[in-house]
Amino acid sequence: MILKIGILASGNGTNLQAIIDKSRNGQIPVRVAVVISDRNAFALRRARAHNIPAYIVKPGEYDSQREYEQQMVDILKKHESELVVLSGFMKILSPHFIDSFKGRIINIHPSLIPAFCGKGFYGMKVHEAVIDYGVKITGATVHFVDENVDSGPIIIQKAVAVEDSDTPETIAQKVHEIEHEILPEALKLFAQGKLKVIGRRVFIER
Repeated sequence: MILKIGILASGNGTNLQAIIDKSRNGQIPVRVAVVISDRNAFALRRARAHNIPAYIVKPGEYDSQREYEQQMVDILKKHESELVVLSGFMKILSPHFIDSFKGRIINIHPSLIPAFCGKGFYGMKVHEAVIDYGVKITGATVHFVDENVDSGPIIIQKAVAVEDSDTPETIAQKVHEIEHEILPEALKLFAQGKLKVIGRRVFIER
């Protein structure tokens, strides 16, 4: 059975591309049903290149965050999205949106949560903080989304070494590479019904 997913993205869409590629070659049992962005992001061009419906929903065009989020909810439901994937999506979602897909939203974050996460930690800011703090490892985390920022139960994490010669840019490249591995893997596990959440822990059926 193929899982229909809706993707929210604000940037280049490299994780989206990894998902599209792996879904179309049969590596993961999912289909990208729709892509939504809050801006004219390159991710939308990637979607359209594969005949995937793509929408721009700009928060500034709505009277309230609830109306803005409801428009996204309506689009996702119109395309029968069974799981929502936040892939470099730069807007913090309210409980209204989260409740609309309770337990069916996952996010990819470019650090090993709970390090370098929460409000203010996004994009290159994460990798700059990694270098400034002097940690020896960093990585990426796929987690379920709850009402707080980057605080939901963790599904998969993978680490990369921080070398003395690294810069925020080289760390970003390393982390992107592992994101392209663990996000599709998390989608595969969800689609196969192999994830069980108990409290803060996610157990994976092997």
